[in-house]
Amino acid sequence: MIQTLDADQWRAWHGADFPHDCWHVEDDTLCAIAGPRRIDLISRRRYRDFRLRFEFALPEAGNSGVFCRVEEDVELSWHSGPELQLLDDAGHPDGREPSTRNGALYALLRPEPETPLVPDQFIEGALNVCGAEVEHWLAGRCVLRYRLDDPALRERIARSKFSTHPRFAQAAEGHIVLQHHGEAARFRRLSIETPD
Repeated sequence: MIQTLDADQWRAWHGADFPHDCWHVEDDTLCAIAGPRRIDLISRRRYRDFRLRFEFALPEAGNSGVFCRVEEDVELSWHSGPELQLLDDAGHPDGREPSTRNGALYALLRPEPETPLVPDQFIEGALNVCGAEVEHWLAGRCVLRYRLDDPALRERIARSKFSTHPRFAQAAEGHIVLQHHGEAARFRRLSIETPD
């Protein structure tokens, strides 16, 4: 089953409604509003296995991300959900570190090949999740493939900043989250394909 994810399918993190003070909708595009108030968008539904397709655009030095299998009973989305990092590598300091570049499993695994983006131009992205297997796609290429139950990854998590968050990357299903990192970010043509 394929479903289009328009604004009606999203709400504020820890909220019931769409956060219009932090995001606005323009021509079916979800736009994060740059500023100090940073409220992520969380899917109203929970998902187990899925293929999420989308296009995104970031400004110069922009930073955002897409999280999967997020549990909302934590303080912040990254405390439970692994992140497909979205970044202007050339303009943002995180671009200096391979594991935090565009397409990475944030702070854990580097993408290969790297996918530079042009500020304010849309590129395709996709996130495939099936059981423990996860794939990150950018510009029509798989840039990262991993298993959440891989012992080497679990050991890396145990040595990372995520070690103090026992719920991180543990849930078999959960919400999808679009990150508001304080900068502008735009998402469009979001759709999700699920087995049911």
